[in-house]
Amino acid sequence: MKITLNRINNDYHFQLKNERGHIVELDSRAEFGGNDLAPSPMEFLLMGVAGCSAIDVISILKKQRQEITSYKTEVEGIREQIEDAKPFKDITVTIFLEGNINEEKALKAAQLSFEKYCSVSKTLEPTAKINYKVVLNNKEI
Repeated sequence: MKITLNRINNDYHFQLKNERGHIVELDSRAEFGGNDLAPSPMEFLLMGVAGCSAIDVISILKKQRQEITSYKTEVEGIREQIEDAKPFKDITVTIFLEGNINEEKALKAAQLSFEKYCSVSKTLEPTAKINYKVVLNNKEI
């Protein structure tokens, strides 16, 4: 896996491309000298958690023939100062599912994602506590 980064402006606005040609932009927030034109690197980490777990959960539920009519995730990260860095200390993932989905299967799919399959959360696991909850048809389970 390889990513290429190219600087777009004289500050911290970058364009990144993967080996398959997909492009995303990245920037720093204004208070840190950027122009806030795109997500920050730390926001991309949270987006990675959301995307990775979504792929897992949907894949698991589809294999179990569960009918998903809507899927949404919210990810919140809490950071802590450690010397000069501010890594994530706690990450909370809330999965919002709608459809004809068995509660136990929804919870098991989330558990399998975060405890076994999601490479992004497994990468962050040594330094950040990752909590998750599932809201099925507007009811937390």
